[in-house]
Amino acid sequence: MSRKTERTDIFSPEKRSEIMRAVKGRDTKPEIALRKALFAKGLRYRVNVKDLPGKPDIVFPKYRAILFVHGCFWHGHDCARGRRKPKTNADYWRRKIAANIERDRAAIAALQRQQWSVKISWECDLKDLPGEANKVAGWLKSRKVQGRKR
Repeated sequence: MSRKTERTDIFSPEKRSEIMRAVKGRDTKPEIALRKALFAKGLRYRVNVKDLPGKPDIVFPKYRAILFVHGCFWHGHDCARGRRKPKTNADYWRRKIAANIERDRAAIAALQRQQWSVKISWECDLKDLPGEANKVAGWLKSRKVQGRKR
């Protein structure tokens, strides 16, 4: 029976901390790519709306719909990247990702109580960017447009 050898981090704790601090929480490459694809489809939106629970990545007021663009690792997605767990400081990362998942659940529940429809686009789904943009557009178009009363 072969035994896997545990790899240690190639960076010092200080360097790893610096790298992790540099990870952006908004305007990530996947977010920007999806926003551009949605804009090209004629969809208009607001970004990082601070006065809504969870500060949603993309808000479509016309459809009363919200789109979160989640990184698979950071939000614990059930895909290869999301299941990957760091070897160093594993307990910290397990707690961190579990807290992110719980925060996501709470934000989505709060938004739904406010009558928002919520969808998540996962980083791994964006490998087929045109396909994911079509899915989001179809989801929005299936929703009734929220007309403004004049």
